[in-house]
Amino acid sequence: MLVKTKSMGAVEVDNAHIITIPAGLFGFEEYTQYALIDSEYKPFMWLQSTQSSELAFLVVDPFLICSDYEVDIDDKELLKIGIVSPTEVFVLVLITIPQDGSAVTANLQGPLVINRTNNKAMQAILSDNRWTTKHSIIESLKKRSS
Repeated sequence: MLVKTKSMGAVEVDNAHIITIPAGLFGFEEYTQYALIDSEYKPFMWLQSTQSSELAFLVVDPFLICSDYEVDIDDKELLKIGIVSPTEVFVLVLITIPQDGSAVTANLQGPLVINRTNNKAMQAILSDNRWTTKHSIIESLKKRSS
């Protein structure tokens, strides 16, 4: 599938990397189809809307930045996207890069949960108060290296 992107022009994306988020992301509910595209900044990826070239989010596997991260979601919620086994789950979190140069953060409270088998996804809201919407990536990486 040819996807028009915000930062890289038109990019050919394998259908295996097209995901559907039936309820959309919070604040962007009308956009339900996205492409996962490798970023020039590994291990980050772009979650690029296929419906609007102007809508893209930088995402990352949260376990790379926070080794004790836990995603506890009710099984009934996961059934909405067809997940019946933990092996079907792939988790990403949205990254915020502030314009003012302040800390780059990850939204660990609202992870994107993807079903590997059918490419359906949902954005969950975790109730565990350890996870915030503004988790400092640099601070996490410093803790991991010490």
